[in-house]
Amino acid sequence: MDWASIFIHDTTWTFAAEILIRVIVMFVLIISFLRFTGKRGVRQLSIFELTIILSLGSIAGDPMFTEDLPIIQAVLIMSTVILLYRLCTWGMMKYQPFEDLLEGKSLYIVEDGMLVHDKIAEGKMSHDEFFAEMRQQGVEHLGQVRTGLLETDGNFSLLLYPPDDTGYGLPLFPKQYQAVEQVESQTYYACMYCGHVDFISDANQQCERCEDNCRNWAKALNTKLVR
Repeated sequence: MDWASIFIHDTTWTFAAEILIRVIVMFVLIISFLRFTGKRGVRQLSIFELTIILSLGSIAGDPMFTEDLPIIQAVLIMSTVILLYRLCTWGMMKYQPFEDLLEGKSLYIVEDGMLVHDKIAEGKMSHDEFFAEMRQQGVEHLGQVRTGLLETDGNFSLLLYPPDDTGYGLPLFPKQYQAVEQVESQTYYACMYCGHVDFISDANQQCERCEDNCRNWAKALNTKLVR
């Protein structure tokens, strides 16, 4: 095994110094590019902004070590991308349909303590993913949630009921999220598919809200949210 070939190969001191200069220049260009995109582009990336950031890898990476790629090409590409970004940002500010096209719309996933399944399908996330997001915000069951919104950047926003208005809801933690085999009278149960809460007479009773989608029920909770 030739260690010199692995680590050095045909690299000369001249080209090593050239790489150093290229890296410094491209590093400054990347920082400048991120400053031009604004603070939101650094903190919370939408799909549109993430596409731009990922493109930096190829735009800035190759000229750092490829000898026959002049830096001016990367400068021209970055300048063009910045211009397109600014034009798209202006277009999104002026025209709502254009913003919806590039960044999508926020989706209501939970309304009045129940899941909105047609919107969940649009969000392309499973029950477990939504439940995990809500658990991380200290929510124990859907009866504590007035509205749950999946934002365009992938974050999950919640509006919670005041403690005195907390109702019965579908439990979100695994130990409570279990289908019952026998039901108790005068006890609320929550549909494990949509979160609809009702008195039921049979553990396999059809949910009147989601109909044939689910016949599994979990014992509903009405504990108040503790902050």
